[in-house]
Amino acid sequence: MSSKDHHEVEVKRKRSLKKESSPTRGAGDVKRSKSSTNDVKLFYAEEEEVEHRDPKKDLSLFKSTTDDVRKCFKDIRDSKDKPDKSTNDHIETKKRETALHFVLLKKLNRLSHIRCKKSRDATNEAKQRIDQYHLQLQNLLYETMHLEKEITKCLEFNMLSYDEWSKDEEIELVSVEEFYEEAPSDISKPETTKEDQHQLRLARLDWELEQRKMLAQKLKESETSKDQLDKEIKTQQEYLENLQPKLTSILQSTKPVQEYLGMPFDQIREQHQIAGHLPHPLYVLYMQTDAYRQACDKKLEVKIEGDIEAAKSMKSTPELFADKRRRKTIDSGKVERKKKVLKKHPLSVVLKIKTKDGTCLQLNFYYLVTLEIVTVVMQLKSGSESPSSCISWGDLLSPDLLLNEIYPGDNGNSSPNAANQYELRRLGLGEFNQYIKETGKPYLWAQWLSGLQFLNNNKSSKVADSSVSSENMQQTIKRLRRRIKSRLSLLKQLASLERGIIPLAPEAMSLFPTKIVAKLASWKRSTYEDFCVLPYTEELISNGLAKESDIFFTATMDRGSAKMTAQIVMTPDYPAVAPLFLVSLQWQTERSALNDINIQEMEEEVNVHYKEMIIHKSHDQILANQLQRLLMCFDVYLETETQNAEEGPKEISKEKVYARFARGPNRTKPYKFCAEVGIFSHR
Repeated sequence: MSSKDHHEVEVKRKRSLKKESSPTRGAGDVKRSKSSTNDVKLFYAEEEEVEHRDPKKDLSLFKSTTDDVRKCFKDIRDSKDKPDKSTNDHIETKKRETALHFVLLKKLNRLSHIRCKKSRDATNEAKQRIDQYHLQLQNLLYETMHLEKEITKCLEFNMLSYDEWSKDEEIELVSVEEFYEEAPSDISKPETTKEDQHQLRLARLDWELEQRKMLAQKLKESETSKDQLDKEIKTQQEYLENLQPKLTSILQSTKPVQEYLGMPFDQIREQHQIAGHLPHPLYVLYMQTDAYRQACDKKLEVKIEGDIEAAKSMKSTPELFADKRRRKTIDSGKVERKKKVLKKHPLSVVLKIKTKDGTCLQLNFYYLVTLEIVTVVMQLKSGSESPSSCISWGDLLSPDLLLNEIYPGDNGNSSPNAANQYELRRLGLGEFNQYIKETGKPYLWAQWLSGLQFLNNNKSSKVADSSVSSENMQQTIKRLRRRIKSRLSLLKQLASLERGIIPLAPEAMSLFPTKIVAKLASWKRSTYEDFCVLPYTEELISNGLAKESDIFFTATMDRGSAKMTAQIVMTPDYPAVAPLFLVSLQWQTERSALNDINIQEMEEEVNVHYKEMIIHKSHDQILANQLQRLLMCFDVYLETETQNAEEGPKEISKEKVYARFARGPNRTKPYKFCAEVGIFSHR
């Protein structure tokens, strides 16, 4: 029951009490007044009863009474469904019981409403008390704040007054001695001021005022002079701006002369201006390469490519590595981290190395901003003298093989900066060699040319040093030129070998006999896996003389029914390192260096004494000369391999002159050819 309803009940109760107290009442009114009085007494009695009753017991009584009512209803329904003689009496009895239960429920309902009313009244009284206390607290806080403000004003009043009175003391005046020396007598008034300190103070203040007026006048004159100079500078600036188009047109008109004389000053000037936006390692690379080109190698070309605007914006507002405010999924986060880590600088340096036959090796140098290393991407344009077709050298001009091991052990498959591996693993990006196709290869010589030097103790020089670049520039360019020249020479030899022809240089003809009967039957490319399967290659592999990075070939030679197979191992640094030959012979039985010492000596003749086959500048022809000597030794082996030294096998005729067919207990063969007398002898 709400407070409004309670108020209405109280009003009605008062009205009923007034009616009961009226002197003119009938018998019916007397009965009603008695019943009303009883109701009021009963109501107040119930209010008192609420104080002594337990709500939980009333709740239990309510539940049990409702259960009894349901049970009575069920009994009445069952009696009506199955009527008999005592049904009516039973139903009446149950009705009376139900009515009594309803009376009890109504009483419990009244008691619950009385409890609710008492709780609301108690709550309202507590809220009113709290509101009163809160209002008193706010009043006290306001009074406290007001008093604090008043106290502050009182404290500040004396300070402000003192500041107002002593403002002149803040002025830094000249000393008294300077005042009497500089101030005129009409201001200093020494006869008065020397005896009166107050007058002295006033005089000094007057002199300070006069000085400030003079300084203000000088400031005004200086500002006037400054404005005049600004106008003159602006006039000259406009003149220079008008002069720029004229100079540009003059330079434009001189371009034909520059092209004719081979002096592209405009292009060089533009490139030098762009070089200022390069990262420091690429800047060192560009300047050192350009200096080397001007001084030593006119066939070199170096230039800068890329987006200059992006480089300017990157230099002025460098990007943050990651945006911490943005949440990413695992996949997108990894892609974003990879993109940031492998990001290249917008500008790159392009180096072109040209040869006499028109072959051009183009090297694009990129700088990885986060990893702080330089990578290389290669392009090769073949010249007019390059072989047009060859099966076995399809990948010898690829970047993986052409630039492999320019310096020993430098294959560019891992970052020279050891810190990069830890950084990539920390970001969950794996190993660096997974991203070489995207970034290019970080060769050591590329770092040296850029002035970067990474030490073995994992300490790196992140600041590019020009001395490191200049020390390695000449040697690296020479090695690159030598690699191009030797690789093109090798390709020509391979193209001829595929046709079964050994291309000997004219100056090398004197190293071999006029007639060699054995022929080159086939020449093909092999693999490291095929090489490892052969039983007679195990020792070479275990000694580290054959590696997976080497180039492998298989040559087949025959004479009559004899067939010899040679496995050739060629390092990427050919011809600085001569190829290695391993031989197996199929003639009557299977023979190799494992079971035939003469085969071993044949391999030694080719692999150990190869320097005898280098004449003048035929170093690039070492492969052809070794193959020709192997054919010669094959002939010697077959012609001397007989039980009787005087007559050999019927199918093998003696075509050469030998001092002795065999020597020593091992019956070694005369593989050495003496060109002066044309005979074969032992070493």
